[in-house]
Amino acid sequence: MTPSTTSTTSTTSTTSGSTPVAAGAAAAGGSGGAGSAPAWWTRATVYQVYPRSFADSDGDGLGDLGGIRAHLDHLEALGVDVVWLSPVYRTPQDDNGYDISDYRDVDPAFGTLAELDALIGDLHARGMKLVMDLVVNHTSDEHAWFVESASSPDSPKRDWYWWRPPRDGMAPGDPGAEPTNWRSFFSGPAWELDPASGEYYLHLFSRKQPDLNWENPEVREAVYDMMRWWLDRGVDGFRMDVINLISKHVGADGSLADGPPIAGGPLGDGSAEYTCGPRIHELLAEMHREVFAGRDAELLTVGEMPGVTVEDARLFTDPARAEVDMVFQFEHVGLDHGPGGKFDVRPLRLTDLKASFGRWQAGLAEVGWNSLYWDNHDQPRVVSRFGDDSDAHRVRSACCLATLLHLHRGTPYVYQGEELGMTNAPFAGIGDFRDIESLNFHAEALAAGADEAEVLAGLRAMGRDNARTPVQWDDSEHAGFTTGTPWIAVNPNHTTVNAAAARADERSVFHHHRRLIALRHERAVVALGDFTMLLPDDETVYAFTRRLGDETLLVVCNVSGGPARAAVPDAAAWAGAEELSGTYWPDEDPSPDVEAALAAGALALRPWEARVLRRRG
Repeated sequence: MTPSTTSTTSTTSTTSGSTPVAAGAAAAGGSGGAGSAPAWWTRATVYQVYPRSFADSDGDGLGDLGGIRAHLDHLEALGVDVVWLSPVYRTPQDDNGYDISDYRDVDPAFGTLAELDALIGDLHARGMKLVMDLVVNHTSDEHAWFVESASSPDSPKRDWYWWRPPRDGMAPGDPGAEPTNWRSFFSGPAWELDPASGEYYLHLFSRKQPDLNWENPEVREAVYDMMRWWLDRGVDGFRMDVINLISKHVGADGSLADGPPIAGGPLGDGSAEYTCGPRIHELLAEMHREVFAGRDAELLTVGEMPGVTVEDARLFTDPARAEVDMVFQFEHVGLDHGPGGKFDVRPLRLTDLKASFGRWQAGLAEVGWNSLYWDNHDQPRVVSRFGDDSDAHRVRSACCLATLLHLHRGTPYVYQGEELGMTNAPFAGIGDFRDIESLNFHAEALAAGADEAEVLAGLRAMGRDNARTPVQWDDSEHAGFTTGTPWIAVNPNHTTVNAAAARADERSVFHHHRRLIALRHERAVVALGDFTMLLPDDETVYAFTRRLGDETLLVVCNVSGGPARAAVPDAAAWAGAEELSGTYWPDEDPSPDVEAALAAGALALRPWEARVLRRRG
């Protein structure tokens, strides 16, 4: 775990050969187009703050803007460039803020608009940017737009949402009378009956999150006007929640089609009818023209896109098309899902991860750009999921996985607590969970006769609440998160896993992240270099090279708790190369297998060892 070194390197991209994935127009031009200087975000790292769990400044047990402002020293010390702020808008909190009732105000639970303005100023003063979460596939059912829309079938805002009558020949409320058979992401039908009008409204998520109708130009202009208002306040861009779901396949008669039936129930999978729909590129290009084009500012736009393919992402992130800068794709975080979905957990096969990451690196090499992430507010903690959260290996495995991710080509995202090696929580029973997805799944599964122990095992492993336990600042009661009672219990391991301890220990997960972030700042090869996957069939070692000009990096990661050999090409020459980063320190005993491995044309790796080696020529 040696500190990063600094040097001046060329930013000239190499030409793609038969094997390497070349850094092409996207890396060279970014938002500015091919041939211009590299986009600023190619060397940036983004840090996600989930406000309700970050830090509480007033003792009510809920994180707030004051808590974020009180911990900016932590983010500055880490070295991140951008803070992505999960929603702080006014909200009934049905989906922890992703159900917005007023886009132009801050929820009193989080603070005030003046405090948000102050946070923007504080971040800018420290050289960091603020990206707001933008949730415009749907609103809260308590938003004024929906209240008006639901007031009457004749409301001028009726068509701002998806209202439809029951199926032909069926009465409102009859079983199966919903306009389509689509299942909601949060269980149950994706349609809710309004008894007053006898019509249903669409909600792909909670029934309190009705979908906006983006076919209506008035909806689009209202959204664009709101976005311009935030940019004028100093916000530096948006992370766009499920933005590829805004375009639905609509028949000439206004109808929406059923999806294929889901085995074991009456509902169907409607995803083909609303994922990357027929007008999605048109709508995002329009958004860019109406909101971002012509602004003299360094902005960032990130589209969260469930179900997006590499081919889709290449179009979305092509600078010449001016849609978004990068996308969040979900392929790699679905690799441990079984036939029963995310709560049907299967062990990760490293070869599957290589195939996925390698495909995305190749697909966005010449055009477009990748986002890189393990954790976010919807994913379990990576050290528990793909690493080893035992006392023996937690730090080392967290550092290994961080190295693996950050050395790929793309913009890394760090979720709060990931830099501390925070782990999944030991939820004892369903009463410990808070997330609507987990609660609904538990109820639905038990009603269908599932074994509760198996259901809870899936929720403990994959539930979103794992990411939402409070940030562990110190070893005091409630981990320094609040002086009151936290809205969700603090992980009991905060007595040893916390920011105070990590920042005081140069060998911690925190300082390893800090050095990786600095490495991207300092070395153009990390941001822009070619990517070549090595050892694609090895189930233990993840290895690849990055190359820019005459500089090459070799990254080798032993993704296991036992010793391993990395049979990389030219292993003997790499054995003597400069080490830029590692998960072991020089005063730790080397592997006893070093000489034997070299004789066999391989590098010896200790448990969870990751190394970044550099050479020229």
